[in-house]
Amino acid sequence: MKVICVIPARYASSRLPGKPLADICGKPMIRWVYEQAKQAKLLEDVIVATDNSLVYEAVQNFAGKVCMTSAAHTSGTDRLAEVAQHYPEVDLIVNVQGDEPLIPSEIIDRLVTAFLQEPDLQMATLKTVMPASEYADPACVKVVTDCDNNALYFSRSQIPYVRNKLATTQIYKHIGVYAYKRDFLLKFASLPVGYLEQIESLEQLRVLENGYKIKVLEVAYNAVGVDTPEDLEKVRKVLAIR
Repeated sequence: MKVICVIPARYASSRLPGKPLADICGKPMIRWVYEQAKQAKLLEDVIVATDNSLVYEAVQNFAGKVCMTSAAHTSGTDRLAEVAQHYPEVDLIVNVQGDEPLIPSEIIDRLVTAFLQEPDLQMATLKTVMPASEYADPACVKVVTDCDNNALYFSRSQIPYVRNKLATTQIYKHIGVYAYKRDFLLKFASLPVGYLEQIESLEQLRVLENGYKIKVLEVAYNAVGVDTPEDLEKVRKVLAIR
């Protein structure tokens, strides 16, 4: 099975403009993400997908592989699908967000392994136990799954609602790293935007609304994405002592 990783890197960000190029200990953030992904053992290639010439040049400057994509895309999935069109020989595409400079390569391999073990899988993602401090934060997406670890729903609200607290009560945080069979990714990108997707502003709900399954694997990693200047400072402090 041929597997590649695509890292969508959008330059325009309302809360942190130009964040793929934000300096972290002497390197642009996109380079940290790229180098972390390159450490995964089950990937054949890593490609940055961007619509910005500055990001394109930055990736070329550290000898990374980069693909210029349309500026008209409204989502990372659309950008990912454009790259997939250029790689018909690829079986599986892993989507790593361009604002995850701390992402461990092991969780990328964990996703790929799931497809090796279950050849019928079309799409998979990750979850981790959520700290109580994040329950009320709409930026922290929650996920609930069925007995086979397939997603039932994703929400910015707390799910499930804890009316009767049990000793084993856990809320799970969704980690936005995905793996798709190439053909399924192209199908997903072609589906119309869903009602629930619009309400929650969560693309993955389009998959559920159309009756497809998403396997959700549990990992110990609590994602540290960079969305704000405060997030950036936190990541700088972590990487400064590595």
